[in-house]
Amino acid sequence: MKYFFICSANKQRSKTAEDYFAERFPEHEFLSAGTNSKLCRQEGTTELTEDLLEWADKVYVMDKKHLDQIKKHTGSKYYSKIKVLDIADIYKYYDSNLITILENKVSF
Repeated sequence: MKYFFICSANKQRSKTAEDYFAERFPEHEFLSAGTNSKLCRQEGTTELTEDLLEWADKVYVMDKKHLDQIKKHTGSKYYSKIKVLDIADIYKYYDSNLITILENKVSF
């Protein structure tokens, strides 16, 4: 399976999810990206593209605003494979509390 995590800048939440789950579940593929193109370019992180949404079997967005941005650009095309995790943008990369939340909310 191919899992895709999305947050705003692809620096903290989604990148943590990608790296953590890739290490724990090497039999699956994981990618992550950010919805804020300007921030992603500044930080040198991956920007969200429709190709990445197409690639994924399951998409996890960190909060509803990310889902809204996807729907704004692609309509409901990917809606069936997207789950909103409702994880606030208050965690640093690989924060242990963030990992606990991810473990509880992401299913394989």
